[in-house]
Amino acid sequence: MRIAVEELSVTLAGRTVVAGVHLVAEEGEIAGLVGPNGSGKSSLLRTVYRHLRPSAGRVLLAGQDLAGLRPAQSARHVGALPQERGGDFELSVREVVAMGRTPYKRAFAPDDAEDHRITAGALARVGMAQAADRRFAQLSGGERQRVLLARALAQQPDVLVLDEPTNHLDVRHQVELLALLREQRRTTLVALHDLNAAASVCDRLHVLHRGTLVASGAPREVLTAELLAEVFGVRAAVVEHPLTGDPLIAFDHRSPVAAKAAAADA
Repeated sequence: MRIAVEELSVTLAGRTVVAGVHLVAEEGEIAGLVGPNGSGKSSLLRTVYRHLRPSAGRVLLAGQDLAGLRPAQSARHVGALPQERGGDFELSVREVVAMGRTPYKRAFAPDDAEDHRITAGALARVGMAQAADRRFAQLSGGERQRVLLARALAQQPDVLVLDEPTNHLDVRHQVELLALLREQRRTTLVALHDLNAAASVCDRLHVLHRGTLVASGAPREVLTAELLAEVFGVRAAVVEHPLTGDPLIAFDHRSPVAAKAAAADA
């Protein structure tokens, strides 16, 4: 399903953190949100999975305003991996992932054979099937991350909303997670700090800066040396990845000039 954010604004504690943003993720497309810390990425995503109410604007799913859906209906369509990770669940890994089946069940209804099959499949897809009986609270940060992604997959949503899904993952599991997103071909809205990961996995990028949208388009169009200097305050060259052909950003770690200029401007 296509998801669209229309003229969205978010106000927190009297301060506007997202201002009039319009962006889309087409059906089956991975759309990335990138921008410096504090640019409004997480706040925008929280409105999409209805953790926050926008102060203006709306979120449309296949043309329908998400705000008009009941929470259970919304959860059948939109699955989320928030940046806030639960770490104190006194549940097994299997039980945490099975929570993703809640939107499809009556209150207090037990899991049936279909729920068990979907839960097991989600765990297998994130490489955590062998940990199904472990306690969630005993897992490492990276393991928890993969289990919470499995919970979102168990919802079988039309749209995935992921806030920094590669946090706490080692390089191998970062690569595997990004490959999994590609294989899913499910409409996905994802915030990423790693610009090279974003260039590799995303079909479209939306760049946020100080709460406003400053650029949208294919990674090759958006990730320019000029934008990196202006928005991120870094000196970099954008070249072709020798293995994939994707844009590859080479940062100049020896030159703090752009970073100093950005700090002075702020």
